[in-house]
Amino acid sequence: MKKILTIILALLFFGSLSVKANEKLTIEKQLVGIVGAISGTVKTETRELKTGDKIYLNETIVAGAGSGTQILLLDQSTFTIGEDSEVVMDTFIFDPATNDGKIVASVKQGSLKVISGLISKKNPDSLTVEVPEGTLGSRGTEFQTIVSKGRTDTLLIGPGKNNTLGMRPGAVLVGNNFGSTLLDNPYSITSMSKGKAPGQARKITKNQLKKFNKKMKSLRVAKLSPDSTKAERKAIKKELKKELKALGFEKEEIKSIIKQNIKKDKKKKVAIKTERAEKKKKAKKKKKAKAEKKKGKKKKAVKKKGSKKKKAVKKKASKKKKAVKKKATKKKKVVKKKKVVKKKKVVKKKKKVVKKKPKKKKKIQKKKRTAKKKAKKKKRKKKK
Repeated sequence: MKKILTIILALLFFGSLSVKANEKLTIEKQLVGIVGAISGTVKTETRELKTGDKIYLNETIVAGAGSGTQILLLDQSTFTIGEDSEVVMDTFIFDPATNDGKIVASVKQGSLKVISGLISKKNPDSLTVEVPEGTLGSRGTEFQTIVSKGRTDTLLIGPGKNNTLGMRPGAVLVGNNFGSTLLDNPYSITSMSKGKAPGQARKITKNQLKKFNKKMKSLRVAKLSPDSTKAERKAIKKELKKELKALGFEKEEIKSIIKQNIKKDKKKKVAIKTERAEKKKKAKKKKKAKAEKKKGKKKKAVKKKGSKKKKAVKKKASKKKKAVKKKATKKKKVVKKKKVVKKKKVVKKKKKVVKKKPKKKKKIQKKKRTAKKKAKKKKRKKKK
């Protein structure tokens, strides 16, 4: 996508040289940039815009619901207009020989995302965006603003102090007659309402970031991805060549200018590619870590299940053993009881037998005694 954008930016650069190519433009039709991408319905006061259309000074660009456009300015700045938005380019002065100039745009409503170009690189304070509640002074950076009823929210996207592209750290000065706030940390936000000074800079929340991204959602469909086909790229190059020819440039000049512009942007492309590669590596590492965690969790779950099964088996085995032991103890008790009962009965019988014998002896002895007594009585009677 960066390759395509650089080619389109080259066209903008060529357009800036159109003054040298003797293209006469009136003040009312001063060329500012070109439409690089579009989605849905985007209009000016007189026409409906298409990809590749020229944008002139003081034209009011209106994007409808679910629509958006990306305008590539002659100094390689990028203005992305979100849905339900109205933006006007009030001032555009650019000298391609020195990169001196000035940009002033106004946002009446909706959302505008700005990526600064060559003018801001030369002089960071030369790009200003006017909103109903005040002004936004860009200092060579990328930022986005949302203008709603009686309120403007501004987000600094970057780059930060230690960015890997080696770009100048960006900042946005949000101010009005009541005060000002400097946004100098990436993804910091401030709000400004009528009759009040801008609020303090604070870190953006997830919900607020979703709101900012939603405004630009419709345009993502229109942008060409890095995976776009060669045929699509060739078609874009053809369109650009046609535009350059219309501006009065010859074939050799077109080729040389394209090559020069691509060479200028190669370093950035390499840096961006390395950043993307690093991000992909990090994403892969995160995915691997997540996969490993999931595997670990699954293993733990399997172990838990196995341990639970083992515990259940052990419990069953222990219950069976206990039941067997109980049965064995019961049997033993029953056997013991039976033995004890039998022994007791035998002992009792023996006792009974033992007891009976002396009784018989006693009876015999008594009988003998009674017989002796009777015999003695008889003897006595006979004697008398």
